[in-house]
Amino acid sequence: MTNNAQRPFGRLLTAMVTPFGADGAVDADGAARLAAYLVDEQRNDALVVNGTTGESPTTTDAEKDAVIRAVVEAVGDRAQVVAGVGTFSTHHTVELARSAEKAGAHGLLVVSPYYNKPPQAGLVKHFTTVADAVDVPVLLYDIPHRTGVAISTDTMVTLAGHPRIVGVKDAKGDLAAASWVMHRAEFAYYSGDDAATLPLLSIGGVGVVGTSTHFTGVGTKDLIEAYERGDVAEARRLHQTLLPLYTGIFRTQGTILVKAGLNVRGLPAGPVRPPLVDATEAELAQLRIDCADAGLPL
Repeated sequence: MTNNAQRPFGRLLTAMVTPFGADGAVDADGAARLAAYLVDEQRNDALVVNGTTGESPTTTDAEKDAVIRAVVEAVGDRAQVVAGVGTFSTHHTVELARSAEKAGAHGLLVVSPYYNKPPQAGLVKHFTTVADAVDVPVLLYDIPHRTGVAISTDTMVTLAGHPRIVGVKDAKGDLAAASWVMHRAEFAYYSGDDAATLPLLSIGGVGVVGTSTHFTGVGTKDLIEAYERGDVAEARRLHQTLLPLYTGIFRTQGTILVKAGLNVRGLPAGPVRPPLVDATEAELAQLRIDCADAGLPL
């Protein structure tokens, strides 16, 4: 395989938050500025917009479109923009996928349908229907603790045979299952758990779609590159250095703490939307501790 086939969206991706203004409206200009920071300063190869970290459950289709267009215009010449389009409805997901492609997205992130718990045959039908509807590459998102259903190994191998389904954001936490998929198919595995990046690399993963990487991007990119050049000791050192923030960002829902940290740093973020709630003073104080422990003080 070529490097592009191995890493269809590069090594480092961040699941970007969606900045809101004080009035709660989407801040498209802020999204553009944040995207530029993540690409130019945090070394991201690609950005995922309108994912769960981007508060996709509470943004409208029109708002999602505005975010894609703003980010593509800001960084699309030097980074890929991957749009989250997954919902629990195949029909709606296809609509969002086509809209995202039209808005300039370079790829799509499609989460397993949540809440309705389809069988594996339903997952195959859902993902292939979406992939058949567009001409851009698709990254699956396997996160059963949120969706209620895991993508099985056999299903993943089946989906890997689709010409536009190129990989998965893996938040299942099952390294053996991931190993079997990679053994049976050419499929790009991106860690969906920041702290699992190094373990996944060790069995053939290609990178991460991170949350803490709003802050840890540089070190995480260094970690991946160190592992790839065979410097496992340096990769392990970076993993251990960044571990307080890899895990600390999830002391509560990740979006909450990312936005809190960005606001402290004067970067575009703003408040979260209900049912999320903004970080408490105690949570912000702990975030400061976790950032300092990772060598990245706020």
